[in-house]
Order: sequence, then C-alpha cells, then structure tokens
Amino acid sequence: MDASRQSLILVRLGEVTLKGLNRGKFISRLIGNMKRRLVDLGQFDIQQSHSRIWVRSMGETDLNDPELMAEAVDRLSRVFGLVSVSPAICLDSDLDLVKQFLLDYAEPLVAQPDRQTFKIEIRRVDKTFPLNSYELSCELGDLLLNQWPERLTVRMQAPDLTFFVEIRDRIYLYHDIIEGARGLPVGMSGRGMLLLSGGIDSPVAGYMMASRGMIIDAIYFHTFPYTGPQALAKVEKLASLLGRYAGRINLYVVDFTEIQLELNEFCPQEMLTVVMRRVMTRIASQLASQTGAKALITGESLGQVASQTLEALAATDLVADKPVFRPLIGMDKNDTIAIARRIGSFETSILPYDDCCTVFVSKHPKTHPSLKDAQEAERDLDMDQIVEKGLENISKKEINPHTTFNQ
Repeated sequence: MDASRQSLILVRLGEVTLKGLNRGKFISRLIGNMKRRLVDLGQFDIQQSHSRIWVRSMGETDLNDPELMAEAVDRLSRVFGLVSVSPAICLDSDLDLVKQFLLDYAEPLVAQPDRQTFKIEIRRVDKTFPLNSYELSCELGDLLLNQWPERLTVRMQAPDLTFFVEIRDRIYLYHDIIEGARGLPVGMSGRGMLLLSGGIDSPVAGYMMASRGMIIDAIYFHTFPYTGPQALAKVEKLASLLGRYAGRINLYVVDFTEIQLELNEFCPQEMLTVVMRRVMTRIASQLASQTGAKALITGESLGQVASQTLEALAATDLVADKPVFRPLIGMDKNDTIAIARRIGSFETSILPYDDCCTVFVSKHPKTHPSLKDAQEAERDLDMDQIVEKGLENISKKEINPHTTFNQ
C-alpha cells in the first residue's frame, strides 16, 4: 500500500451530536454498532473526531479493493445514527501530490457523459496550510479546466460533479456522499418486541422503532400446515432485511396451530380476529418480560382493516402489560409502501404466502367491539392455559444482518 495515500471511509454524524453530556455514550454505542456491522469483512480502525468518524482498514484488509469498499459503505449507510457516508482518499499534505492525484482521480469520472460541469469545495480545518480555501479551490479548478478544456465547465449551483477537499492532519479527497439511515444508534432506547407477520407493515414498524435506537426482538405466530414452510422462510428473510438496519434480531416462532384451531372452534366468528390479537398480545407480553423487552411493536394503522378500528385496538391493548408502540398508526398505506421499498422489504412482503392472520379470518368481523364483547367472546376459553401453551411451544433463531434465505 502506498504510504502517501490511503483509502478510507468518512462518516458524518447527525442527531447524536446534540446529546450534550450523554454524547459520549451515544458515540461509543454507534462505533460499536459500526464495528459489528463490518466484523466479517476484515479488520478496521474506527475513530471519531468532532462531527466525523473515520474508518480505516488494518492488517491484510485493504479498502483500496473496490468491492470491499462498496460493501463496507453500503453496510455503514444502513447503521442508524449516521447522516452520510463517503469513500475517500487520504493524502499527505503536499500540494503537488494532491494535484497529480486529483487528475488521476478525476479522469474516470470526467469520462462519464453526464459529468460535464463541476466545482471544488474546500474545508480547511488546518489553518497552517499555505493556501486558503478560495486560493486552493481556484488552483485545483484551473488544473481540471486546463486538463479537459473541451470537456469541463465550472458551475457553482447543482454541478454534475463536486470534488470535496478537507484539509486536516492530512488532505482528504472525495466526490460521493451516500445518504445514511440517520436516527439514533440501536441500543440507546431499550429493547422492543415486534409482532412480525409476513406483510408489508410490521417490518416497516420495526425499522421505524430501530431508527429511534431500539433493539428489536421479533415474534411470529406460525400455524403449520395451514401456513407452510415458505411462510416461515418469508418471515425469516424479512427479519434478515430488517436486520440490515436494526442489527442482530432474535426471532421467536410460536407454534400457534392448536391455539388457532381452539379459537376458531370456541369464539364467535365476528370476534375471532380481535380475540386472536388479544391472545398474541398476551403471549408477546409474557415473552417480552422474559427477554427484557419493555414495549411491544405492531404495524397497525388506524382504520386500515376491521381489526384496526379504535375500539378493536383498545380492546387489544387492555391485555398488554407493556406499552404498545404503533409507529404507523397515522400513516397512509402508500407512505408505508414507500418506506418498505426503500429499505428493501417490499418485494419479500408481497410474496404470496399467507400468515395466520389471513388464513383464519372472519367474513364479517365486528368492527367496533367493546371490552364486554371481547370478554364475552373469551368466556369459554381457558386463557391462562392458552398463553402457557403458546410460551411452551416457542423456538428461537438468531437472525444476523447478512443472513441469507432462499425462497
């Protein structure tokens, strides 16, 4: 590796910088999350300075490898707490070296047909550097114009290409700024239990709570053979896709078949969905107490379906002994779909494998059930025994961010 230059990744902080006396804890958690996300790619040194974090490769790991650089940047862009990420080159503070390298760096970029206008943007932190920001930008701009006089023109507003130069202990050059996931580092806001189905909404709800720093566990209710192995594989893949942002997820799968059949036999059909949601909430609440989760998370949106009316949601919440977070509660479905597309879960969510909520469903559900309606519907059920049965038939699978599943 050329000692005069080094490939590295520049990461910018956002909301974390506003945390006052707790800022150190947030940054420490953020760097830990970054290290865990990169652990299988090699050895990296991650250091924070002011509103920047610098990621450098160590040992035999070499960020000069374009494939490694692209994968590391992609993973870091999904870490909550980061505003943006840039692949960068670190150079010795030698103006002639910077000039020569800039020409080599710019050549493949300028060759692209959509790169005809440019500007130079300087950030001069080291005030001992002999040229000020304006002088350096003029000198580097002239260099590029003289090299490609027929190709390039300067445009200060919305150019095709911006070369960023930061003058610090050394000189850092980059042109690409990849938007980050923003939010707070996962782990700074406790642990939540996500009721994960195979639909569009629940992965988005988990993503939104993880963006506020919450560690995500997930619980899925599986009714084999009414829902087949493809449905379970679909949920595992959704957990993996969510894990690219939320980090490692513990997925708890409840064997719900016997419970579902019992509810179907003894509940009034118009109350079946509400009672089922109340049973799931009871089981999820008890499991959350065992795992240390302090809240439940669902993908419900007010009025979206019959079980998501105000009365139905209230009837469900009454059996929870923890807060129930519904980050999608006031969102339009199209807005939820837009987030699902952005985080990469949409195409998996729409695969045609039913979950238990769609297999056992009433044709004419009661849309405005009262607490009395719910209690009356559960009259012939031994609810303690049902919840105990659910808790006894749970399997756990650790889903890492880069676990792959074949559909």
